[in-house]
Amino acid sequence: MFIKRKYPLKDLIKWTRRDIYKFILIGVIPVFLYRGLGFYWLHLPWLPIGVVGTAVAFIVSFKNNASYDRLWEARKIYGGIVNASRSFTLMLNDFISNRRAESPVSEKELSDIRKEMVMRHVAWMTSLRHALRQHKPWEPSKTDKSDQEYMSKIEVREWKYSLEEELTGYVSEEEKKEILSKKNKQGACLNLQSRHLNRLLNAGLIEDFRHMEMQNMMTEFFTLQGKVERIKNFPYPRQFATLNYLFVWIFILLLPLGMMHEFEKIGEAVVIAIREHMKVHSSPIHGVVEFLGLNFVWVSIPFTVIISWIFHTMERIGETTENPFEGNPNDVPITTMSRGIEIDIRQMIDDDPDLIPGPIEPQASIQF
Repeated sequence: MFIKRKYPLKDLIKWTRRDIYKFILIGVIPVFLYRGLGFYWLHLPWLPIGVVGTAVAFIVSFKNNASYDRLWEARKIYGGIVNASRSFTLMLNDFISNRRAESPVSEKELSDIRKEMVMRHVAWMTSLRHALRQHKPWEPSKTDKSDQEYMSKIEVREWKYSLEEELTGYVSEEEKKEILSKKNKQGACLNLQSRHLNRLLNAGLIEDFRHMEMQNMMTEFFTLQGKVERIKNFPYPRQFATLNYLFVWIFILLLPLGMMHEFEKIGEAVVIAIREHMKVHSSPIHGVVEFLGLNFVWVSIPFTVIISWIFHTMERIGETTENPFEGNPNDVPITTMSRGIEIDIRQMIDDDPDLIPGPIEPQASIQF
């Protein structure tokens, strides 16, 4: 997620420069054939192209709205994880006690229990974000050259470190082995938490009602986990995405055939007007203006490039936004948010400040 107030235009142009090269070529070839080689039949009326452009604009708008909805839903779900994590830690602080214990334990042992469960919760978030960063076939970040170039200097933590490395220190070796043996590793972490709660209930360190409330939190974590997994594993429908991409390129290919005809008509009007004016008064500037009018069709090239770039870039923005967890700059910064949650909940249980990691620093004004 970008943290600058505005998306840097130079970065946007750099990101799309390969497409700009294509648009220049698409704009130059028809004009060269039309004006340079005399293929004067090579043009289309603007009306049908305008109709296609209007339809494409609606389709691109629909996709971008749907993509933004997926992104915003993902952000709200992860916000739910933030709130639920803090609530769970409050319960650990207040509910785990010796009030009903048949064999009371020391305050240090109670503190160790709270820390063990908090650290296991961090392991759950770690497993979840690693699962969300796994590449899916429909995600373009690992196949698109521009995305790969942009990300070459960025370090995504889940791609640099394995889950096994990141779980070290948060759970015991035995629990880590159990977590890694499961297909749904984040679910395995919650299962371990539930079993620990049952042991605390049997030991009298939490009572029935409070045990039920904490189990409700486990259910809430499973619900939030399922919501982000649904977004991750169910892409924006491919039929819409494919047709959207195809329609944009059809419009881009037709655009210069209509643009150059319109600019040709403007040039002809300029030539007629300047020749009428020359009958009354002639000057060297008139010859220059007439030359420009005769070759005004070439001005269609930069306008073709600009309009093509706008439509195509909007389509690409929608494409990169539709997968909010793949690791791109436009995604939900789950690594940064997870570290923020870890810091909060470990401070809530008065963990040693020297052992609490610092915040994740932005890279290139981007939070990941």
